[in-house]
Amino acid sequence: MTQELVFAALTYPEIDPIAISLGPLAIRWYSLAYIFGIILGWRYCRWLCFQAPRQLRPIAMDDFIVWATLGIILGGRLGYVLFYNFTYFLYNPLEIFAVWQGGMSFHGGLLGVITAMVLFARKEKVHFLALADIIACATPIGLFFGRLANFINGELFGRVTTAEIGMVFPNGGPLPRHPSQLYEAGLEGLTLLLILYLVARAGGLRRRGLTAGLFLVGYGLSRTIVEFFREPDAHIGFLFAEITIGQLLSSPMILIGIGLVAFALRQPFQPTGPEFKPEDISPKEADKAAKKKASSNKK
Repeated sequence: MTQELVFAALTYPEIDPIAISLGPLAIRWYSLAYIFGIILGWRYCRWLCFQAPRQLRPIAMDDFIVWATLGIILGGRLGYVLFYNFTYFLYNPLEIFAVWQGGMSFHGGLLGVITAMVLFARKEKVHFLALADIIACATPIGLFFGRLANFINGELFGRVTTAEIGMVFPNGGPLPRHPSQLYEAGLEGLTLLLILYLVARAGGLRRRGLTAGLFLVGYGLSRTIVEFFREPDAHIGFLFAEITIGQLLSSPMILIGIGLVAFALRQPFQPTGPEFKPEDISPKEADKAAKKKASSNKK
């Protein structure tokens, strides 16, 4: 039976986790996933700023990307330490800083970014939910690349399966397993990105809290579903009644998201703001506008 399962399994495409090697410098796909996710998410956020109701200046995204990056890294690592392996790091505190070895928590990263948004919104005097709605729409981009990186690393694989889609992972034993990283990339990444894009294009950003709430519900449900196919962390296992730590952490997201959506649907549409001035877009646009104005005055 075991031999039949292995024979029926798909071939796992073994990809070197190191994307680029320059002497002692090794750039991993895991690191590139974060870089691609943050850069593409930043550009998408800038584009969303131009959509109704235009209540957040695109140039603000240029500043927030630094805040968001710190929130993702610090929150993600701290969340992993506290939620997934606290005892180990308690006795090996220096290992907390070895981020290059992997070990990041999405839920921790989410809390880190929310903290960054609260502080940034207060500093820039912008509405927190207006900022959260835009960031929520772009977050699935990072999730998509992150899950692909997990797949390349052969980590966070799924449970043993007899399905034809099963794969034998290098570190997962001899039996085929669900490629749960790809399930997550499809649900938390592409599907959620498309849903939030359609909502935003339909004017959803004019209801403060709507896309942020939908993101929380969408991610929470996606993660909860995929956890039934994903192998629990070996050092944690199931918590109770075959519930995993991922499902436990996702439950509050679903409840808060539902509450936020209900709140948003009771709010009036936000009025659309005026067209942005060049200085609202970028220093380059402001400089171009100033030169154009100076040229017109000379004429």
